[in-house]
Amino acid sequence: MTSSGNPPRNFTAIDTWVFDLDNTLYPHHVNLWQQVDVRIRDFVAAYLDIPAEDAFRIQKDYYRRYGTTMRGMMTEHGVRADDYLAYVHEIDHSPLEPNPAMGDAIAALPGRKLILTNGSTAHAAKVLARLGIEHHFEAVFDIVAAQLEPKPAPQTYQRFLDLHGVDPSRAAMFEDLARNLAVPHQLGMTTVLVVPDGSKEVVREDWELEGRDAAHVDFVTDDLAGFLAGVSAAK
Repeated sequence: MTSSGNPPRNFTAIDTWVFDLDNTLYPHHVNLWQQVDVRIRDFVAAYLDIPAEDAFRIQKDYYRRYGTTMRGMMTEHGVRADDYLAYVHEIDHSPLEPNPAMGDAIAALPGRKLILTNGSTAHAAKVLARLGIEHHFEAVFDIVAAQLEPKPAPQTYQRFLDLHGVDPSRAAMFEDLARNLAVPHQLGMTTVLVVPDGSKEVVREDWELEGRDAAHVDFVTDDLAGFLAGVSAAK
């Protein structure tokens, strides 16, 4: 276990374990999200009838400003969420391989395990099935359950907590984007930032890799399965 450098909270009273999906429950270097990224660019280009390079700039601008490109496209251009989600998640999930070590580590955690993702339930189901860990999770809270308001919107976390009856002071949140941990930490959750393995090449924007020293990050790990095993051993 690695502390971010801040006086961290601990896992002693934790009975609910909340996980982001993409680039958190599978390694960053699989670059599965790169496929989605290309599909998003193509959707924006086709919808706005603009060249791919212009679509890419809009895509990334909306992603950073609105939390997801979809939210930006809905707000700025009236895109239908169902059409967007169906198109961008039509990808090849075969790069994902079963991860029994991750499954064992999650199973050993005492209490409930939940997914909180800006993706769709259908995409989450495919990812979890490929990893062989779907049976460890009680529920998936997706972008539709969030009423199409993505993390890091505060109301999205509150909807999640209310729907699933989660006490944030007894919950831990695992995420690959530091900015998505700010609200959970404010609410009282113990936060863990999952970062790429430094020896592997990853396709990410610079800002997505920032924040590991932020005050709202309690722990940082580049090996989630190992980190979880350590947490269980210490409880």
